[in-house]
Amino acid sequence: MVSSFETTTFPTLRTPSGDLPPGSPAWNPQRPSAMPHHRYQPAHAKVALPLTDRTWPSRTLERAPLWVPVDLRDGNQALAEPMDTERKRRLFGLLVTMGYKEIEVGYPSASQTDFDFVRHLARSGAVPDDVTVVVFTAARDDLIDRTIASIEGLPRVVVHLYTATAPTWRDVVLGRSRAEVHELIHAAAAYLVRRAEERSGADIRFQFSPEVFNLTEPDFVLEVCDSLTELWDASPDRPVIHNLPATVEIATPNVYADQIEYMDRHLARRDSVILSVHPHNDRGTGVACAELAVLAGAQRVEGCLFGNGERTGNVDLVTLALNLYAQGVNPMIDFSDLDAVRDVVEHCNRLPVHQRHPYGGSLVHTAFSGTHQDAIAKGMAHHAKRAAEMGVPAGEAPWAVPYLPIDPADIGRTYEEVIRINSQSGKGGVAHLLHTHHGLDLPQAMRPDVSRVVQQVTDATGLELSDKDLWELFRTTYIAPAEDGAVTLASWTTAETEPGEHRFTCILRVGEQERSCEGVGNGPLAALTDALRAVGIAVDILGFTEHATGVGLGSHAVAYAECRVNGLLRWGSGWDTSVLTASVNAVMAAVNRAGAA
Repeated sequence: MVSSFETTTFPTLRTPSGDLPPGSPAWNPQRPSAMPHHRYQPAHAKVALPLTDRTWPSRTLERAPLWVPVDLRDGNQALAEPMDTERKRRLFGLLVTMGYKEIEVGYPSASQTDFDFVRHLARSGAVPDDVTVVVFTAARDDLIDRTIASIEGLPRVVVHLYTATAPTWRDVVLGRSRAEVHELIHAAAAYLVRRAEERSGADIRFQFSPEVFNLTEPDFVLEVCDSLTELWDASPDRPVIHNLPATVEIATPNVYADQIEYMDRHLARRDSVILSVHPHNDRGTGVACAELAVLAGAQRVEGCLFGNGERTGNVDLVTLALNLYAQGVNPMIDFSDLDAVRDVVEHCNRLPVHQRHPYGGSLVHTAFSGTHQDAIAKGMAHHAKRAAEMGVPAGEAPWAVPYLPIDPADIGRTYEEVIRINSQSGKGGVAHLLHTHHGLDLPQAMRPDVSRVVQQVTDATGLELSDKDLWELFRTTYIAPAEDGAVTLASWTTAETEPGEHRFTCILRVGEQERSCEGVGNGPLAALTDALRAVGIAVDILGFTEHATGVGLGSHAVAYAECRVNGLLRWGSGWDTSVLTASVNAVMAAVNRAGAA
């Protein structure tokens, strides 16, 4: 039977209905879509992929590459409202503070704003002695002239020259043959050398990017890069940078890794070349491309904080570095206050960072699911216990908490956002928040009861409950009935009349009536239940715990009582500076929750 939902809700979609592909297993009934997939080619049909004896899969990442943020150039080009000097300066200051030592600061021949910012850096003394700025230029003499003019007064600069080299770009965009493109690049690189030599005393190094490297014939990239290595007289102490961009992602990350390893093996004067990569994220695999490229021999990675950039963005330097950190590798960059980093980036880019963005999103360390919350709460308790046993602060103990690949505290997060409560949450998360924020240590047997109360509210409202909401719900449900229920104690006293015998004397208010009652038992609570029998309320205390919620004379005690009241099981809680009063109130709360009057 076909429902009306299937046929009318999405009128522009066509449910796949072609014949099953040959060899399809019985468990996979997916049918071919009518979308014209035949218009597109796989990577191996677009570019030669000569590497067959790859070695990168057996390697491990053991150190951070040189990170080069391009937020101020490539990221800035992707903004609807490009950054002005004030925003660029703020972001530059953040990058320096975080520890980046090579920063691409602009495309000075592309706009007056970029030119002015480079001049601002040169005049203001904002560039520390150990930081190198990178400026970007196309391979044209007039643009190179403008670029050289912008860097006057900067002591250490990398001039980044680029030209597209892929066949489609050569044919469609440049209208030049392979040989003509090589000649264009070589002539521009030679002109750049002549202009740089005019800046006596300045430390100017060179970088070349064969744009769309990943769609360019490998032998052509080698031909061009090797000729520039020779032209620029690269040496181990003054290496050139060859930056190999996945300008538009076209294949799975392993293909890019193969391309990088091929270049790593075949580049001339390899010890005089810094092999750099610049992955984009068109397939959503930019991070994987960068990680595999480093395994394959890349020494330098260009990207943006949180992955800003054209189309789907540049590779995310935050994710890359913290992925290393999670493997026990020093990222060489400070992310200890990641929320502050995010705030600056959002201000400068005027773009939000998604709440689920790896590491940086506001919800990435938050668990709503009950099973996740329970595992996290138990894991954090175990972590604290292990740290105490080792005699070290919790922030220095080895980290192994379920669902949290790194300690949120390491990147400046508190544990408040780790567990949050909505209709998907469970007893572990509720208990964790009440303990963390209000000092309640709910008995294990009570937690399902509290969780049901919370679930009823979240199901009815569809809303998330804060820790304050949870406390108020707990107070009104389990504590307040002792004083505002139908059966209350107008006054009471208790005394040990002889060893092992306690007397409880009270004035019990039942509705509008008051009665004097008295009971005897082997403890104050047993005597209380004996007194309640006098008015026809049968109470058996099945479980009882109490604890302090803090230290000092003014701290509160909390008590929890599981009672059978006239045959009904109910939990009650008491909260008072007196342990005894809290205990009595816990029993009375359970009585009223059972509707004993």
